[in-house]
Amino acid sequence: MQGTVDGFSYGLVTPLVAYLMACLGGALGLRCTTRSMLVAQSWRPGWLALGSAAIGSGIWTMHFIAMMGFKVKETPIKYDMWLTFASLGVAILMVGIGIFIVGYRGASGTALFTGGTITGLGIASMHYLGMAGMRLNGKLEYNTLTVSASVVIAVVAATAALWAAGQIRGFLWSVGASLVMGLAVSGMHYTGMAALSVHLHTTSGTPDGDSPAALLAPLMIGPLAFLLLAGVVVMFDPLMVMGKPDRRPADNKPGIPAHPAVPHPGRRPSPRPGQRHEHRSSRTPQNR
Repeated sequence: MQGTVDGFSYGLVTPLVAYLMACLGGALGLRCTTRSMLVAQSWRPGWLALGSAAIGSGIWTMHFIAMMGFKVKETPIKYDMWLTFASLGVAILMVGIGIFIVGYRGASGTALFTGGTITGLGIASMHYLGMAGMRLNGKLEYNTLTVSASVVIAVVAATAALWAAGQIRGFLWSVGASLVMGLAVSGMHYTGMAALSVHLHTTSGTPDGDSPAALLAPLMIGPLAFLLLAGVVVMFDPLMVMGKPDRRPADNKPGIPAHPAVPHPGRRPSPRPGQRHEHRSSRTPQNR
């Protein structure tokens, strides 16, 4: 028996909130990745790790907020706690591998392709591992072609986002990139959900596991709190917001001008046309 699937049981509330969470995680992660390219080698791992955790937490939170609106009419839905935790770990780990590759090798060529592919596969793995944690009185089946399309969307979105992070542009550029990334991640999620069909079991029963309200709501407190703390870090670091490179300490050393417009200290400034005669006349008494 085919189950009646409804992915929008709360209307547009869950898709919109989920999209905003994906945008928030993407924006913080991209700014951290950009910041890592502007600092010394010793600080780079910390910024890249923060960016990985921000993107992974944002995508994971987006997925399960969207799943709050997912219902199957004929059966209740519950979740396995350990698989739900594992999906968050997979997201952060695989996104981190991709971001570290781009952070150290640059957002171009083979490094960008490899990092974007790993990050995209991490997003898709998080989604389908989270779906595997669902417990209901039925069997989940997927359309292979639609699943493949969702994976391609995730890889393309991740590659484009990492390329944008490597451009080291201003704040508005990052906002636009995060909006596109949030749209692509949400598109990947709902494409994957469109591939799903539920075949109900003939015997009725209550599935094992925790209800969405009892499990998902408390679990999302941690990632949400982390995203807020990461947002505070971004707001209080002007280089994170503006994406401008650091000033080198050498700019302030004596003898090394910070701006090319400063005249050479050994040269006498050329007098103005009206001052040349006055300057010579002032030296005439001293030469006599």
